[in-house]
Amino acid sequence: MTIDVQLVPALQDNYIYLFRDGDAVVVVDPGDADAIEKALQQRGWKPTHILNTHHHADHIDGNKALKQKYGATLIAPAGNRGEIQGADKYVDDLDRIELGTTSFQVIAVPGHTLGHVAYFSDAGQAVFAGDTLFALGCGRMFEGTPKQFWDSLSRLRALPPATRLYCGHEYTQSNAKFALHVDSDNAALKKRAAEIDALRAAGKPTIPSTIGLERETNPYFQADTPAMQQRTGTTDAVACFASLRKQKDNF
Repeated sequence: MTIDVQLVPALQDNYIYLFRDGDAVVVVDPGDADAIEKALQQRGWKPTHILNTHHHADHIDGNKALKQKYGATLIAPAGNRGEIQGADKYVDDLDRIELGTTSFQVIAVPGHTLGHVAYFSDAGQAVFAGDTLFALGCGRMFEGTPKQFWDSLSRLRALPPATRLYCGHEYTQSNAKFALHVDSDNAALKKRAAEIDALRAAGKPTIPSTIGLERETNPYFQADTPAMQQRTGTTDAVACFASLRKQKDNF
């Protein structure tokens, strides 16, 4: 059954995610305790589980308050044992977790950080990708290598096209500008960029995206195509991805 994911804007441009499935109330990447507490109070919900995708403060700073107040079970990446302390369960690549009636698979997606994971539910048609994959973009490469990051993006790209993408930040409009810079002939991208501008002008979120839409319009997903390699002056996917990421860093 498709899960109904609620978006909770937090900090400057973060999204915390919240969903209910049976007896489970799940919070994903609570970077701001006040924002998520307000959302919970509005709904009359008490969280039973917290999922962390990676260790950056804007994704975990609400962990302690939620655990102390509600006794929620904290699930965090095994690669972040040192940075995310006090988790009730540390998860590795291909682990499965059951939240209410929905099963999630853990996918290791190093690149933005080395311990980064995504949580994917086929039945729920959703992936929580943290800061690895954004709508029309990807995260900065703080800890991983270009090969690690490209492999991570390739795994996410292989998910079913109807999978809804829930990422860590509302970066889509700025990502669209860069995407158009490197893929200016992409008709689907031009159409999407116009839709994004309209959404943001109306104060609406651009999330969720879908994996299918990212396949058509996300320039990083094109790194293994001859056309994108020609544009970047590279001859393989890893080098092309590295070139795109470096260009975006300086864009």
